[in-house]
Amino acid sequence: MRRVVFNQKGGVGKSSITCNLAAIAANSGKRTLLLDLDPQGNSTQYLLGENPDTTNTIADYFSQTLSFNLSPKKPAEFITETPFANLSIMASAPQLEEIEQKLESRHKIYKLRDLLNKLEPHFDEVFIDTAPAMNFYTTSALVSADRVLIPFDCDAFSRHALYNILHVIGEIRDDHNEDLLIEGIIANQFQPRANLPTQIINELIAEKHPVLPIYLNQSVKMRESHQAGKPLIHFAPSHPLTLQFLALHDHLNNKKRTKKTTAR
Repeated sequence: MRRVVFNQKGGVGKSSITCNLAAIAANSGKRTLLLDLDPQGNSTQYLLGENPDTTNTIADYFSQTLSFNLSPKKPAEFITETPFANLSIMASAPQLEEIEQKLESRHKIYKLRDLLNKLEPHFDEVFIDTAPAMNFYTTSALVSADRVLIPFDCDAFSRHALYNILHVIGEIRDDHNEDLLIEGIIANQFQPRANLPTQIINELIAEKHPVLPIYLNQSVKMRESHQAGKPLIHFAPSHPLTLQFLALHDHLNNKKRTKKTTAR
């Protein structure tokens, strides 16, 4: 299964959600790969530390596609092992920004899909983190994925952005990837005691949008886990927010249907 976590609005928790779902999948025994397509590299820093020693990144893979090479590096050479069992990453690098225009002008939009097709026998789950923009890399991710998860931080601005995102995903499905499905909208940084987030979520549900039933509450524990460089399943396995992520992972994998939970 290939999942891309995407929202054009920044600050909605894409990297946190991507890393924590990937870490839970890996902790359950699944061979899991995370692709960090955001030049900011938040997922890379979360899993590998602030100054990761990565010699072959996803940027190096894309650079390789821009020139002919008699002995190209194999897909596995662009993968870095994380400190966590079963969890690997294709790390981000600032060079992604430098080569984006060349990749787009030379129509390399399907190269990521080619890469993932070659790696498919080696991984059970793939999670793709994207930049908060509809750029070449985000389009490549949507072309390559089976499912889309949309983080949503429960305010009016996010709601307007959501409608545009749904339109963009529909265009990608029509033009490039007819099997792409919106797996759900993830209510993130949810505040159960505030009226507005609940109102907005209920209105989205009434409009028949696929809001997932597990809401991820706002918690300082997430920032603490960033600082520690450990996803929640390893940093605070019994914390209420961790339990929400576990419930969300189980729901996405149809293991069980879990009622909405709340964290303090």
